[in-house]
Amino acid sequence: MFTGIVTAIGEVVEAQRKGPSLKRLAIACPYEAEGIAIGASIACAGVCLTVTALRPRPDGAPGSVFQVEAAAETLAKTVVGGWEPGTRINLERSLKVGEELGGHLVTGHVDGVARILKIEPIAPDPDEPWGATARFHIKAPEGTARFIAAKGSICLDGTSLTVNTVAGDVFTVLLIPHSLSVTTWGERKEGDAVHLEVDLMARYAARLAEARPQG
Repeated sequence: MFTGIVTAIGEVVEAQRKGPSLKRLAIACPYEAEGIAIGASIACAGVCLTVTALRPRPDGAPGSVFQVEAAAETLAKTVVGGWEPGTRINLERSLKVGEELGGHLVTGHVDGVARILKIEPIAPDPDEPWGATARFHIKAPEGTARFIAAKGSICLDGTSLTVNTVAGDVFTVLLIPHSLSVTTWGERKEGDAVHLEVDLMARYAARLAEARPQG
């Protein structure tokens, strides 16, 4: 389980395809190897992946390189299949009992791939040069729009965000300067694909409504 609060940016350093249904990735990150157990879960751009191996960073920088493997379901539902060396991704370690829940409950089970339709820059206050702020217009993947509500939570590329507006299958989120600087959102362009996971509570509320007896 995760919170959607990105704690580091990792970079793919190796990518090997093992047939049509398996891909092995090595990701360099600032997390120290001593704090990662083999079998631990790490959210990689919102996708929960299992650590299968660890080694020091080849450049001698602080941190480690962890290895993960993406199987058929992950490759079908995400853009992980297109990750190659140099791809930068948002990372989050799994939530520990007793830790602060800063975002919202995120499982790392991606529902589909959304698309950035428009990035609308919002000029900062000229007297407070904190940096850029931007509103992103996102097209939800098929079948997920009914779970998205204004003022509700959404997880995009592993980032917990608040939905601002909803119109059909298009919704908007606002990224503040801090979020743009500590995640990969500052590198995003119109047309980019992003992983989307709907809010867990919205999913179960919809399922209960469907199961309610009619009449």
